[in-house]
Amino acid sequence: MSTPEAPDPAPGAGLRIGILALQGDVREHARTLRGLGAEVVPVRRAAELAEVHGLVLPGGESSVIDKLTRSFGLRDPLRAAIAGGLPIYGTCAGMILLADRVEDAIAGQQTLGGLDVTVRRNAFGRQNESFETSLPVPALGPEPVAATFIRAPEVTAVGTAATALASLADGRVVAVEQGSLLATAFHPEVSGEDRFHRRLLERARERA
Repeated sequence: MSTPEAPDPAPGAGLRIGILALQGDVREHARTLRGLGAEVVPVRRAAELAEVHGLVLPGGESSVIDKLTRSFGLRDPLRAAIAGGLPIYGTCAGMILLADRVEDAIAGQQTLGGLDVTVRRNAFGRQNESFETSLPVPALGPEPVAATFIRAPEVTAVGTAATALASLADGRVVAVEQGSLLATAFHPEVSGEDRFHRRLLERARERA
């Protein structure tokens, strides 16, 4: 009599994934990650950052998050984590934070850096001009991604170290990766799309 095969473990089983929880859409990312079996850790302190296998930088207001990372003493630990290869996924404002260069930044705005790209803030207009589109992302498989754009940035230049993962029909780049870093201008978590989070979990498991 054959023994039934054990079910495959959830993609996030045994992984602790942090979400920078200073401002922005933390809840939606937490729901997606928990749905994939990961333990979610809200990160507001350097000690919490040190405990995770991967990190999400959520959407929100990039200039506000930038100021809060400094107020909470997280800027240097985050930069060290990026340099150390911690798998990180940034959405919308998170993409801006990961970019090496930013156009239309407010006075004094800084980024964490790590992605060899230039991004432009609020490239798709105001909140009431938000939209959703079906976006091909070949690296994630043949099925297109449901991508929600909310006051989103765009990538205006991709450096030699980074790779574009997705572009709109007009050619504007809206998803990139570089080593352990992944970023999208849009919010897949809003529409229930989890393949970018799965990609983060794959990187986190490889590192763990």
